Amino acid sequence: MGIKIGNIDIGDFPLLLAPMEDVSDPPFRALCKKYGADVMYTEFISSEGLIRDAKKSTMKLDIYDFERPIGIQIFGNNIDSMRKATEICEKAQPEFIDINYGCPVKKVALRGAGAGILQDIPKMVTMTREIVNATKLPVTVKTRLGWDEKTKYIVEVAERLQDVGIKAISIHGRTRKQMYKGDADWTLIGEVKNNPRMHIPVFGNGDIDSPEKVASLRAKYGVDGVMIGRAAIGNPWFFDNVKHFLKTGNHLPPVRIKDRVDVCKQHLKHSIEWKGEVLGIAEMKRHYTNYFKGISHFKDYRIKMITSNNKDEIESLLDEVSVKFNE
Repeated sequence: MGIKIGNIDIGDFPLLLAPMEDVSDPPFRALCKKYGADVMYTEFISSEGLIRDAKKSTMKLDIYDFERPIGIQIFGNNIDSMRKATEICEKAQPEFIDINYGCPVKKVALRGAGAGILQDIPKMVTMTREIVNATKLPVTVKTRLGWDEKTKYIVEVAERLQDVGIKAISIHGRTRKQMYKGDADWTLIGEVKNNPRMHIPVFGNGDIDSPEKVASLRAKYGVDGVMIGRAAIGNPWFFDNVKHFLKTGNHLPPVRIKDRVDVCKQHLKHSIEWKGEVLGIAEMKRHYTNYFKGISHFKDYRIKMITSNNKDEIESLLDEVSVKFNE
């Protein structure tokens, strides 16, 4: 019997793809699913944008059968807007709705949304209850340890959110004030998981950069699964690597340059199909460095790729990389 979010079985020790703005779009999610991710999330979607029917927000509701189970993640600071956004999301038929209480960026957090709501726990609890009551779908939460060092109330907060009906919680092991600096502290994530009052799945997130790290965090803190973010950018194989290591204690062979090129080309193709040529090419630029990380003398190709706005030119550069660096 696997871990469940509501009635949805997501495997014995699920690997979740973290929702990352401008990264976890359908083209990227497709690759992560192909290479072992168990649960997907959309990029975070503004509740106000959904209510206004803004194209940038509604486009993020695009979900596909091959990537299920998937959660649509929403953020906002107005309870009524969040409730209405939940109803809009439900029509897109995801498996669950996820609330973003973790985004630390200024334009979100300083308006009281994302991690900003960690400064007002009563409002956080009320908003969560309203969202749970607005949908038949399971509701999950992604959050952080607290706003700053003095307000790391996550053990109590997780209990209160469970009490108003959430079906799973993912916790990033930093405060909002830390942003992404310093090391993630998993001790409090472990305390949430090992709190005898908790009965929903608890997923840990933060600094997962190797299969060994996953194995050690699982053994030490007993989390039900892990959420993987930056380690998967340009490296959708990371999920399969983790699964193989947890099962056998060994690593899969390194991914060949030719396979990196093939997957990068697929990513580019789907990105253009989904977003159109201009945006599809622009948003791929963040991925090239990661696809070819660790290859010496790749810099010249990277510069050419990120400065080109021509699909054919980028593909021929990728073909050159495949020939030149083929092991």
